[in-house]
Amino acid sequence: MNPSAETLQRQFGSAIRRVTESCDRTIVYVDGDRIREILAWLKDDPGEAYNYLVDITAVEYREAGLPIEVVYELFSLGRKVPLRVKVTLPKDQPLEVDSVVPLWAGADWLEREVYDMFGITFRGHPDLRRILMWETYAEGFPLRKDFPLRGRFSRSEQVRQALNAHPEAHYSLGELGIAESYHELPEDMRERLRRGERGQIAAPKGER
Repeated sequence: MNPSAETLQRQFGSAIRRVTESCDRTIVYVDGDRIREILAWLKDDPGEAYNYLVDITAVEYREAGLPIEVVYELFSLGRKVPLRVKVTLPKDQPLEVDSVVPLWAGADWLEREVYDMFGITFRGHPDLRRILMWETYAEGFPLRKDFPLRGRFSRSEQVRQALNAHPEAHYSLGELGIAESYHELPEDMRERLRRGERGQIAAPKGER
């Protein structure tokens, strides 16, 4: 057992919900409302010095009643010690937790990926938007257990939505003009490209 777990319990009391161990890795479950405070202490305290944020991810279990877990993989470069910290988010409550970008700039894209795949909002994130799926993607969150294997929409519906989103808003005439499929684009889209118009992408319904 990593001695940091006992130190955390002394330092933060009831904010440390429980401690367990799996595959020789100590796992500390903490109060979600204090995650940034706890991780800041783990990073800055000289005796802990978990100065490297290895990863942020999330886990949803098959059992419907279990909460979603946000997972923080930490590592102390000086002491060469790993530590896993988790926050549990009940599904019947808003899936929100504070961003740790103020602690580690590298958390930016990690949190965006978790948001994109699981729908978890990181409060205070400087630019929280999709990173793997396109910005107008409206099918939900692909790594949630209730997400259909083939997606929620047919291929033809996906194409229809993509065209209605004015993809030329993101690409120059040159970029689209060199594509083999340029002449297969709808005439109204090619006309907008010829005029040099840049469209606007509307926010998907139900997303912030």
